[in-house]
Amino acid sequence: MTAVGGREARKGLVFGLAAYGLWGLFPLYWPLLKPAGATEILAHRMLWSLIVVALLLAVRRNWSWIAPLRRTPAKIVLLCAAAVVVSVNWGVYIWAVNKGHVVETSLGYFINPLVTVLFGVLILRERLRPLQWAAVGVGAGAIVELVVGFHSVPWIALILAFSFGSYGLFKKLAGVPAAESMAVETSFQFLPALAYLAFLQSRGTAAFGHVHWPVTVLLAACGVVTVIPLMFFAAAANRLPLSTIGLLQFITPVLQLSCGVFVAHEFVPGTEWVGFAIVWLALALLTYDSLGQARKRRALAQVPAAAEESVPELA
Repeated sequence: MTAVGGREARKGLVFGLAAYGLWGLFPLYWPLLKPAGATEILAHRMLWSLIVVALLLAVRRNWSWIAPLRRTPAKIVLLCAAAVVVSVNWGVYIWAVNKGHVVETSLGYFINPLVTVLFGVLILRERLRPLQWAAVGVGAGAIVELVVGFHSVPWIALILAFSFGSYGLFKKLAGVPAAESMAVETSFQFLPALAYLAFLQSRGTAAFGHVHWPVTVLLAACGVVTVIPLMFFAAAANRLPLSTIGLLQFITPVLQLSCGVFVAHEFVPGTEWVGFAIVWLALALLTYDSLGQARKRRALAQVPAAAEESVPELA
């Protein structure tokens, strides 16, 4: 690796740690917005996110992507679908955190990589290697164990896992850069969010502007809180191998679980710890497989270079 490549990789690692670290600390932010309800918080997140992204694009003077996108309605439909599923994800996540289900939200994001692999097989027709199949099977076993142990389905975790997995799938199929795609997504969210917030204001039940001023400021900051980690993630993804990104993503649910256990003091019964342990085993299999494949790709990339160096120059 060249010196420039090394510097870029280090920058990418810092950006990745910042993105996943901030996402992992979200459970500490949403309770600060009470007495605002989950739906009002969600609406503010949609509203202010569009404003922040629009300002970012204005500073970059980057509007050339709009015309090509308008000529590809399939991408617009995919981004509309992404806006719908991420709205579900955000709404359930905020509600769950403020209702004291932080630990179960972390389980959802532990399960998410397995859902992503499953979507790759069922929808993108990707072929899984044996270890990947084993990881999916072990992950399914974890869900069965949790259902049997609790006599109920961990629906919060499953909704979060499948909604965020669907979001990633739609974004991949659309192939639009991070800031630009988020501008489109939040454009779909903007009017419903604005209408709902206007409705709350008309009824006098809105928290924004009617409770302590720090709550109002924090509600307005939802856009910055949402957009900054996404920008950090985009910067990391452009500088790091996918295998490294895959490993960094586990920072988020680990921090969420820590927030639930050590900050929110949620009780985690033994059956749930068993379910977590099984999920971690599945993720360990995925990680081992990903690292092995990354080593093979590096080895294959070095072979042609070595062969080229061994060819004698012609006089």
